[in-house]
Parts: sequence; structure tokens; C-alpha cells
Amino acid sequence: MAQQFDSIVVGVGAMGSAAVQQLAKRGQKVLGLEKFDIPHAEGSSHGVNRIIRLAYYEDTSYVPLLRRAYDLWSEIEQHAGEQLLYKTASIDTAPSGHEVFEGSLESCLEHDIPHEVLNHQQINERFPGYELPPGHMGLLQQDGGFVLSERAIVAFVNGAVAEGAEIHARESVLKWEPEGQGVRVFTDRAEYTAGRLVVTAGAWAGGMVPSLEELAVPERQVLAWLQPEDPSLFSPEAFPVFNAYFDEGRYYGFPVFGIPGFKIGRYHHFEEVVDPDHMPHEVTLEDEEILRAAAAKYFPKANGTLMTLKTCMFTNTPDEHFIIDIDPTYPQVSIAAGFSGHGFKFASVVGEILADLAIEGKTDHNIDLLKIDRF
Repeated sequence: MAQQFDSIVVGVGAMGSAAVQQLAKRGQKVLGLEKFDIPHAEGSSHGVNRIIRLAYYEDTSYVPLLRRAYDLWSEIEQHAGEQLLYKTASIDTAPSGHEVFEGSLESCLEHDIPHEVLNHQQINERFPGYELPPGHMGLLQQDGGFVLSERAIVAFVNGAVAEGAEIHARESVLKWEPEGQGVRVFTDRAEYTAGRLVVTAGAWAGGMVPSLEELAVPERQVLAWLQPEDPSLFSPEAFPVFNAYFDEGRYYGFPVFGIPGFKIGRYHHFEEVVDPDHMPHEVTLEDEEILRAAAAKYFPKANGTLMTLKTCMFTNTPDEHFIIDIDPTYPQVSIAAGFSGHGFKFASVVGEILADLAIEGKTDHNIDLLKIDRF
């Protein structure tokens, strides 16, 4: 006999762990299924931390979701008894007129977010780890910082288990199928039935849900940690996280924390579309060089010896906005996918939205921008 649940969540990473916790908190009998370990280094959420920023150039409609996310990060911190969100301030910087700066400024003005507008010289003097070029403008926002990504997943999972959730690691979902108004899920270990299915499978989402196959595309990403010549310039107290557009592309980075070294990544690294089951985890000199070139030019005091080089994955949609919705074919299935390299900071509120969709079939959060029918 297949075990029966109210809801099954496929993928217990950032979004899935938050969804399981929210569903369990609301009294659901919920099962979380994860094909790897919890947490693991095969997807998008490893490597110590992820940026959180309230100023949001991507679209101003993300800001209310972010405000709720901050509240929920605080809530899970209290439950876990552990700090997960560290505020370092954030800098969004680009040449004057570029969307990274102008869009961040627009989001602050529209939503009354406290902020400072600084030119390149003001930033460089105030934060000596930076060496921005003439013509660059920066938006400084004090609520920015980072979330401890793996620790956050652990906190959500522990919270879910405390509420009675069942979570299985190293159990791969082979397929699922509708069964009446519910679903039947087949894994490499067992079969399960549930009234609702929530798919938060990251880079594997396209293989789980036909409607996502062409819309959630995995991409290889690389992060570097470089040892600064003066680590004090790159401490969390002295160095805001950044989201920066340069001539070489868009980069993001963090102060020294968790792993020795200043952390830097390039959005869409080499634009390598990959099969998530066969992504090359080996790193190359070319991977290092494209990150080191930006560090040498714009953060030269951080461009010391290489400490760590890691791969991870983005899962991109065509417009780089998330997909959070009820599946258009199967109303008993909720989906969250295609977080396009900027999703982790939303995990706490995405869990709440997914619980809304699974239980109520709707949410009070404004997710119009994120509906799948826009494609």
C-alpha cells in the first residue's frame, strides 16, 4: 500500500525546505523528497551564503515579497536559535543611466526604502575595498547583506520535522502521475499518494513538470574566493555585498565569511547550458581567470591567492523572472522554478506562497509577474 500524505514536496533545497516547513506548520501531513543529501552541493544553494538586498532593480513588484521574506527570515532565526541573515549593507552599482543602478533607485523611491546615492569616488573612499571606475553610480541600502544558505535549509528542515513533517534524503522521484484529484509519486524506494504535489526541484524541475521543460533551463555557474591583502577591508563590517554591472558583465560579491577569502561570481559565467545530471563540477583556469580579471580591476586589494573555486547552477527562465504558480494542466500541482540566479533571498516567502497555493489554491501575495501563462 502506498503511504498517503496531504502534500508531497519534490526537492528539499531552499524553496522546498521552506515549503515543507510552512505546510507542516499549518497542520498538513507532508512528505519532502530529496534525491541528494540535505543540504547538498549539487544544486544552487551551497557555498556558505547568498545575497539578500531590498533595493531591487529587476522589478519593483519584488519589493513587497522581499519585505515579507525579511520578516520570515527573522521568524525562522528565532525558531532555530541561530543567526541566518547578516546585514552588511548592499551596493548596486553601474554606469549612470544603466538599469542596475536606475532600477534599484526606482524601487527605493516607489517603496520608500531608505537609501543613499553615491558616486564612484564616494564609494571608494567610504569602502576602500572597492575601486569603482569614473562614471559609476552606486545605491547603498543598509538592509542588504547575506543569508547563510545551507544553514537556512537545515533550519527549515528542522522546523518542519519539529512540526511533524516526514523528510527523506537520497530518494529519487522517478515519475508522478495524476490520480483522481490528487497524485501518485513513484520513487526508487516506494510509492506515495497525496492530495497535492509541490515541485521545487531546482535544475531538475524541467524534467519533473512538462510545462517547465523549455522554461527552466539549467546553467553552470562558478564562484571564487580570493585571499585579500588586507582582510580587514573585506570584513562584513567594512564591505557591503555588491551587485555590479561592469564593461565585462554583471558581477556579485561578498565580504570574507565562512570560507577564507572575498567571494565573487559573474552572472551567467560562460553561459553554459547543462544537463543537471551531467554538469561538469571540475573547475578550470578559465573559470578562475574570468572572475579574477574583475577582482583585479575593481577590487584589487582582494585579488590575492585563490582559496576556493566551486561550481553551482542557475536555472533560468527566458525573462529571468521566477515561475511560481499552479500548473496549468494539473491544478493539484504547484510549481516554483526558474529562479535565474537571484532567488535564494526569497526562499522564506516562497515557502509561504507555495503553502498557500497547495492548501488554498491561491495566495494573497502579488505573484502576477511570476505566473507561467506570461509565456
